Amino acid sequence: MNLSFFIARRYFLSKRKKNFINIISFLSVIGIAFSTAALIIVLSVFNGLEGLLRSLYSSFDPELKIELAKGKSFETSSEFIEKIKAVEGVKIVTEVIEDYAYVRYRDADMVVTLKGVSDNFLDQHRLDQHLAEGQLVLKDKGLDFAIIGRGVQYALSVSVTQNLFPLQVFYIKSMKGSSLDPSQLYARKVIEPGGVFSIEKNYDENYIFVPLQFAQELLNYGDKRTSLEVQTDKKFDLRIIQQKLISVVGDDFKVLTNEEQHQDLYRLLKIEKLFTFVALILLILVASINIFFSLMMLALDKKKDISILFALGAYDRFIQKIFLSEGALIAFVGAVIGLLLGGAICWLQDRFGLVGMGMENAIVSSYPVKLRLTDFLTTSLVIIGITLLVSFYPARLAARSYSVERL
Repeated sequence: MNLSFFIARRYFLSKRKKNFINIISFLSVIGIAFSTAALIIVLSVFNGLEGLLRSLYSSFDPELKIELAKGKSFETSSEFIEKIKAVEGVKIVTEVIEDYAYVRYRDADMVVTLKGVSDNFLDQHRLDQHLAEGQLVLKDKGLDFAIIGRGVQYALSVSVTQNLFPLQVFYIKSMKGSSLDPSQLYARKVIEPGGVFSIEKNYDENYIFVPLQFAQELLNYGDKRTSLEVQTDKKFDLRIIQQKLISVVGDDFKVLTNEEQHQDLYRLLKIEKLFTFVALILLILVASINIFFSLMMLALDKKKDISILFALGAYDRFIQKIFLSEGALIAFVGAVIGLLLGGAICWLQDRFGLVGMGMENAIVSSYPVKLRLTDFLTTSLVIIGITLLVSFYPARLAARSYSVERL
C-alpha cells in the first residue's frame, strides 16, 4: 500500500464523528475478542483431554500389540517369538493370555478380566508410576502373586499387607457333554494378592495381572496366546517397526499402535473437537456481523467524502482497500485481545488449576489444558477469512457510492 492510501484512510478516521458507528465497532471488537478466547480455551481443553488419555493408555496398553485379525487366540512357538524379537528396534516381547474369570476373596466375589503375562512384563515398567499399594511382583520364592486394580481391591476388600486369605480364581470350562459333578464345570486356582495399581476407573475395576503360567493352567490355553505386547527402542521410528512386524507375522495378524488400539475413542474425540470448533466459528461469525453493519453505516455516512476522493483521482479498488482495512483493523484488535486472553486463561489453568473436575475420585484435580501453536494459527486464519467475507460487500458498495451531485 502507498502513502496516499494511508492519507485517505486517515482522512476518513479524522472526519468520523463519535456516534453509533463507533459503538458498533467497539462491540465488534469485544464480541470477536471473547469468541476468540472461548475458541482457544475449548480447543486447549480438548488437547489436554487427548493428552491425558494418551498418557493413561500408554501406561496400561503396549506400544505395539500383535493379535489375530480374526479370532481370539493363536498358537505360538519359540521360533515365532524369536522372529519378532529379531526385528530391529524391538526390545521386549510379552506373551499375553487374557480372558474373563470369576474371583472370590473371603465372602466377596466378582467377574474380572484376568490378564496372564510373561515374566518380562514388569521389565516394561508400565505400572511403576501407578503402584498404589504393595509391590509389583508376579513371582517370588516359588509363589504366584496377582497385581489387582484399585477398584477390584475395593469391591473385594482385599488386603495386600496381611496375606491371610488368598484370591480364589474360577474359570468356567467349555463342556461338550453333560456331567453330574459340578466341580467338572469349572477350574479353580488360588493366588496371593501382591500389589495394587491405580490408572483409570475402567482398568482399576476390571483387571487383574497374573503370571502367564498361572493363566495357562487355569484357562487351559497351552501354547495359545490372545496377544503379544511389544516394547520398542525409542531410537527407532515406531511406524517403521510396525511395518517390519507386519511383514514378519503375516496377513493373519494385526499390529496395532497404542492409538490404533483405541481408534474409536480418539476418532470420537476429534469429531467432538471439530463440531465444537465449527460451533464457535459460527459464534465468531455472528460477532463479525457487527463489522458488516459498522462498515455499511460508514459507507452511507461518508458518501460525500468518497465522492471527493474520486474527484481527486481515486479508483474503485482504492476505496475498497480503505474499507477492507477498516474491517481488518477491527478484527485484528479483537483477535489479538482474544488470543492473549485465551492463552492467559489456559496458562493460569495449567499452572494453578483454576477450574476443578468437581469429582473426588477424578484422575486429575483440574481440567487439563494444552496450548498448541496450530490452534492459534488456525483461529487467526479463520478470523481473517471471516473478516474479508463480511467486509467485502460494504467495501464494494462504498466504491460505487460516489456521485458528482454530492460535491
